[in-house]
Amino acid sequence: MMFIDPHIHTSSRTTDDYEAMQQAGVVAVIEPAFWMGQPRTQVGSFQDYFSSLVGWERFRASQFGIKHYCTIGLNSREANNEALAEEVMELLPLFLSKEGVVAVGEIGYDDQTPLEDKYFRAQLELAREMDMPVMVHTPHRDKKAGTSRSMDVCQEHGLAPSEVVIDHNNEETVKEVLDRGFWAAFSIYPHTKMSPERMTAIVQQYGPERIIVNSAADWGISDVLSVPKTANLMKEKGVPEEHIRLTCYQNALDAYGQSGQMNEADLLTPELVDQRKKFSGNSILRGGQTPRVDKSGS
Repeated sequence: MMFIDPHIHTSSRTTDDYEAMQQAGVVAVIEPAFWMGQPRTQVGSFQDYFSSLVGWERFRASQFGIKHYCTIGLNSREANNEALAEEVMELLPLFLSKEGVVAVGEIGYDDQTPLEDKYFRAQLELAREMDMPVMVHTPHRDKKAGTSRSMDVCQEHGLAPSEVVIDHNNEETVKEVLDRGFWAAFSIYPHTKMSPERMTAIVQQYGPERIIVNSAADWGISDVLSVPKTANLMKEKGVPEEHIRLTCYQNALDAYGQSGQMNEADLLTPELVDQRKKFSGNSILRGGQTPRVDKSGS
């Protein structure tokens, strides 16, 4: 079975992770722009980071047979630095127009401050003007109220629920998100957020429509194989194979494919891996390593 991990921060991961994901059936990833673990202090840091998401990281993933897409946005934590946020906002239209960018995101609320609200709304307006889907980060504190508020604000700004993925759901939020017609994404995270067992129970209760499974793997304790592992558990628990395919592959493709940047044909006929290639003169190989070079039919 083929899988898409539609929320993973691969810039924070190693080449071993790419190899493991490819061997487990992950054919594509979506990497949302996010907080790096400490606040950035210069707009140039955002510019270089966004450039790496549409450049080097796409190349690095391709060297392991995985198609890399990304979302671009100002995350909620750093929206609280107003002077810097204003400069980042000026960058966004340029990077949202780049090849492989499938949504504005991840944006939304963290502590639900006035500045988070200001830049969430500004980016929703940008998404509407550029006719792009949106990936919404929901707050970890006061999640239920924050999730409801996020959907209210999206609709205030004229975004159709079918254009918005509400992420980091749990049992408290899923019913309202689905009832209101939004996509409901879930991050399978060790010890917190959502476990494979709870995710399986949610799919059994609500069915597969508009439900999306992701790993949200980053620089913290997380698992890049959360999507295939959850799919395997669903199979063990008797979830129909079509429901697994929808929640772990097709729904992400349908949601982010609305950008016009993500086509299934690219996943079904991937580019052959040739690790002799370079990006801006740089290779993933280090001295003495033997490159992987796939040949047609191999």
